[in-house]
Amino acid sequence: MMLRQIAVMTLGLLGTAAAQTVTVGLDADPPRLDPTLSTAFVDRQVLNQIFDKLVDLDQNLKIVPALAKSWKITNGGLTYTFTLRDGVKFHDGTPLNAAAVKYSLERHMTLENSGRKNELKAVKEIKVVNPTTVQITLKQPFAPLLGVLSDRAGMIVSPTAAQKAGENFQNAPVGSGAFEFASRKRQDNITLTANASYWDGKPKIDKLVYRPFPEGDVRLANLLSGAVQVITPIDPKDISRMDKNDKFNVMNYSGLSYYGIWFNVTRAPFNSKAARQAVAATIDREAVAKVVFHNTVEPANGPFAPGTPAAAKNARIPKPNLPLAKQKLGGKPLTFTLLTAPGTVPTQLAQLYQAMFAQAGITAKIEQVEFGTLLDRADKRDYDALVLGWSGRPDPDGNIYDFFTTGAPNNQAGYSNKTVDQLLNKARTQTSMSSRVATYNVALGKINEEVPYVYVYHQNNVVGTAKGLTGLKPIPDGILRFKDVDLK
Repeated sequence: MMLRQIAVMTLGLLGTAAAQTVTVGLDADPPRLDPTLSTAFVDRQVLNQIFDKLVDLDQNLKIVPALAKSWKITNGGLTYTFTLRDGVKFHDGTPLNAAAVKYSLERHMTLENSGRKNELKAVKEIKVVNPTTVQITLKQPFAPLLGVLSDRAGMIVSPTAAQKAGENFQNAPVGSGAFEFASRKRQDNITLTANASYWDGKPKIDKLVYRPFPEGDVRLANLLSGAVQVITPIDPKDISRMDKNDKFNVMNYSGLSYYGIWFNVTRAPFNSKAARQAVAATIDREAVAKVVFHNTVEPANGPFAPGTPAAAKNARIPKPNLPLAKQKLGGKPLTFTLLTAPGTVPTQLAQLYQAMFAQAGITAKIEQVEFGTLLDRADKRDYDALVLGWSGRPDPDGNIYDFFTTGAPNNQAGYSNKTVDQLLNKARTQTSMSSRVATYNVALGKINEEVPYVYVYHQNNVVGTAKGLTGLKPIPDGILRFKDVDLK
């Protein structure tokens, strides 16, 4: 089917929508609409509309008030006291008070398969002081706490709805955000409606619809046809020509992300460090940036994006070293399956990696699966190697700790190193960023030598919008906030 036909069909499906409906084209269908269980960036695009957080980020990565209108840090950094906005209600009409905050945080900390456990591991106790005051006491100083609470760990769920729905909460999420969950059809759409009673004023649009389009060409065709008003991301090959199209706007701004390849160290062939080092030595980051991304990404050798507090200045980017790769193989054949998501860019990237590996006599078979399936297989370590990135967090801890400490929820390699555990736990307790950066550098040196993950590139946030859409702010976390968006 031609792309134009796809776009026209989609437009037909949405043609009866109200004038103040904004439809957003995403690159994947969000797997889990529960802030406790979510591990995917694409989930956050929707979760941030449904759920309020204790604090948020501004365009300069500064922590700003949200549900918590103010806070105090006392007791040598061990006690955080948050003053909540009074009168806030969940979408089900129940009050959002200190008891609800305590419930949500404890749910994040204890629910089976929670992706928030490590983020809140330093919390010792959560106390309700009064209906609008909640106090968090830590076991030890934890510098990243406010950064953590600006994301899913700080999202507050309705205790009434969560207890009633149980495991089904992700299919009927209830928060207090600017938009309420209305309906969902898997692989087709997620529909939200404006919260008319929102504490910060009713949104300007009446309805927000998310549709998954894994293929970048299809996303773009739907934007060009008017079937959607926002797409994220724009494929790199299309950025330049969209910049020149005066009927649309392109937002291209710095992000926090990194992308690369995971190796499953718990089974052959990548329980061999030499095998991991051999594959890593074939990768030409400059070629990846040029061939796949048209020089719109930055080559990487670590998890900290350029311009962020822990980013290395004048970082050395490894060059491909085929003699080293062959030496590490020791004349033995290496064959494995490379798991990746569907889509134009993931396909091009996987094929380029495959060609790079082949130069050293390494054979990679490419297997593509739907993004939610990829995440499930990553969590279960049902793979050899897989192409997967991270959207990034404002505090450096959020870009490294959960990936490389033993047993951490995002440690999809199954990697374990006691020295790395000690270093990353030490960094969490250090209050000086310069001291933390020095600790991260030591840990990262060990990680890059053992290669459970090979860092390849950092990517900007690139969003395409219809000309008549206004009010989106370029927040570096890449999450689009629609509360103040208008459509003319």
